[in-house]
Amino acid sequence: MIVTPLEQKIGYTFQNKALLESALTHSSFANESKGRACACNERLEFLGDSVLGFTIAGYLYHHYPDLPEGKLTKLRAELVCEPSLVKVADRLALGAHLRLGKGEDQSGGRKRPSILADAVEAIFAAVLLDSNIQTAQNVVLSLLEENLKTTKPGTTADNKTALQELIQRKSEQHLSYHLIAATGPDHQKIFQVEVKLNDETIGAGSGKSKKEAEQAAAGYALEKLNTDTIPL
Repeated sequence: MIVTPLEQKIGYTFQNKALLESALTHSSFANESKGRACACNERLEFLGDSVLGFTIAGYLYHHYPDLPEGKLTKLRAELVCEPSLVKVADRLALGAHLRLGKGEDQSGGRKRPSILADAVEAIFAAVLLDSNIQTAQNVVLSLLEENLKTTKPGTTADNKTALQELIQRKSEQHLSYHLIAATGPDHQKIFQVEVKLNDETIGAGSGKSKKEAEQAAAGYALEKLNTDTIPL
């Protein structure tokens, strides 16, 4: 069986390659493929979110037996959040493999944090459907291995506070958060927020609330600042 370079990076070879293809297919591509059978990754992302949360919760429960529920919850949130999944996507060079509509592609969709994070979760679901829960959990833990090493009790922080403290090292710096979109039904809205340093957008993120989206945007900005891709 042919193993693609992406499968080598994921550490899993699909029996049903169509599942991986669906995991990489954004709704914009599916919408432009009318007349052709083309499933986007939204349903897989829904399932993959649960696989990810369950796996990380189990890992933390067993590796930190003395940690109280509140701190376990914070650690899990740090590991399953959008910036954490974007790190995984970057290590996989996932953006190059995404199937996007022309408009989404031209507007920078291959680097959009929400699209990358959703695709990672969709891959977790695709592995589950192609194999079993144990295999899917192994893939989750393997792909998040670096994140698990760097996220420990006592290291998690409020991203917005951490970002504010970082930019305050120099005077005349101003942070602001802007809601750029709110999609979905009222009971299941997804908010998209961007954070600006002075007038430059330095991060964007999404979440089920404005607060969660702001935290995701701040986390993404911290990553970029800490790797010196944005000058302070």
